[in-house]
Amino acid sequence: MSEQPETNIESIVETEDNFFYKAQEPDGEMTYHLQFNNVTMHFFTEEWQVALDFLEKVVAASKKMK
Repeated sequence: MSEQPETNIESIVETEDNFFYKAQEPDGEMTYHLQFNNVTMHFFTEEWQVALDFLEKVVAASKKMK
């Protein structure tokens, strides 16, 4: 039986109900995982960059609403 390559996971931010981590997949691809309560989103690097750009705009707009 051949050994399965490992996925290396690094936790970035974690709270009681939410977390963000990145994972180096066995094929070398980096993936990003974001969970808010019961919603989990998985991103490849290019998708994560698009999501991050969007979230930065959301945060900036939210600060203007205060």
